[in-house]
Amino acid sequence: MSSREFNQDVGKAKRVTGKDPVFITDRGTPAHVLLTVDEYYRLTEAAESVADMLAMPESAEIEFNPIRSKTITLREVDLS
Repeated sequence: MSSREFNQDVGKAKRVTGKDPVFITDRGTPAHVLLTVDEYYRLTEAAESVADMLAMPESAEIEFNPIRSKTITLREVDLS
């Protein structure tokens, strides 16, 4: 829907958003999207982050004492 069409019939644009988002163009280029508030909330609802999904709060009680390798030697690194 062009900006001109939108300005002339806002009611039509609102009716169409009940089915699909309405893309409002400016000189043929999409400039805005009109959608229902329910769809907006669905799109912007906070999703669980990868860090949250990988977090293991119950593992805080696990004791972890790895054995140090005696075969690995450290060496100088030239970072110049």
